[in-house]
Amino acid sequence: MPGTWPRTALALPYVGMLLVVGLDWFTNVEVTVEPALTAVPALAAVVSRRAWYPLLIGLYTELAAFLMAWNNEVLDESVHSATVFAIALVAGIGWVSVTLRLRQERALADAQVVAEIARRVLLRRVPDRVGSVRAAVHYAAAAEHASIGGDLYEVVNTRHGVRAVVGDVRGKGLNAVETAAAVLGAFREAAHQEPELARVAGWLAVSLDRALHENDHPGVEEEFVTLVLIGVGPDGSAEIVNCGHPAPLLLREGEPVRALELPETVPPLGVLDPCEVRPPVQRLAVRAGDRILLYTDGVIEARDHRGVFYPLAERFPHCAVGGPVDVLGRLHEDVVRHVGRRLGDDAAMLLLQYEPVHAVPHQLNEQVLATG
Repeated sequence: MPGTWPRTALALPYVGMLLVVGLDWFTNVEVTVEPALTAVPALAAVVSRRAWYPLLIGLYTELAAFLMAWNNEVLDESVHSATVFAIALVAGIGWVSVTLRLRQERALADAQVVAEIARRVLLRRVPDRVGSVRAAVHYAAAAEHASIGGDLYEVVNTRHGVRAVVGDVRGKGLNAVETAAAVLGAFREAAHQEPELARVAGWLAVSLDRALHENDHPGVEEEFVTLVLIGVGPDGSAEIVNCGHPAPLLLREGEPVRALELPETVPPLGVLDPCEVRPPVQRLAVRAGDRILLYTDGVIEARDHRGVFYPLAERFPHCAVGGPVDVLGRLHEDVVRHVGRRLGDDAAMLLLQYEPVHAVPHQLNEQVLATG
């Protein structure tokens, strides 16, 4: 299990015991270091994951204490009696502490399994190819032992083309996960049913409003979801709808990174009445090899020790080497290096690389001609 001591560490209590015995042997007979033996079973409780180990070390330590007391002729003195009692007490406490620690580790392991199952159900794995695009996702939850948070993503292949969403639920914890589940469930249905991307956003607004009324979240005054929707057709026609979310980045070979910002800002879902949600649609044509990066604010709001935000638009081209999975891996490592510690907020990144399906056999034919 991660965070445990290596097996060689089990020898440390014996080393400590020998050091105390040796120190006592070579010091003045009028001065006894026998009380230092009480630290030996405590050390055994630290390095071991077996509840019986502190008790075994405690037994050996008691024998060492009697030998030291016999050698120093202090068997009848109170310092020896106190030492024997203290060793037994520490060994017992060590047994209890190891037992409780093992129970906590098992409970944590069970919770991590449940969280991983929930993540796989809610945030499904994104395949390498979806329709006319290659896709990859990287998600890092802010909670240390959690694998899911308030960020959401999904990519689906529909009769209207490839459609994807990246969003961020206000807040953290189970409330945010519950809200994210409602939005993702609605998207997976609306993306297939609605021919217009703006109407998909309206569908999500209605589903979110219903979920917020059905699910009472005490202590949360206002709940909303920022998200960006994108659709990519087989012919390279793309549409983007943004509801209060950071603008996607377009990286095209030979050109600087461009933020796909809309001239008109739209509030996040949950702020307006669902019937008032009519976001504008940004249309553009993408070329083979174009990469569009969607992300949450946990990436661009990551700060270093000086309070400087992570410059995603500046660093994106330097990390865009290899396939989509490699690019996101490099970006995440770069963000962590910038921060210098674990990220303090959920961070999700979704990369779409436009590669028309007809380009694959074309490339294969070129390879066959070259080898022939």
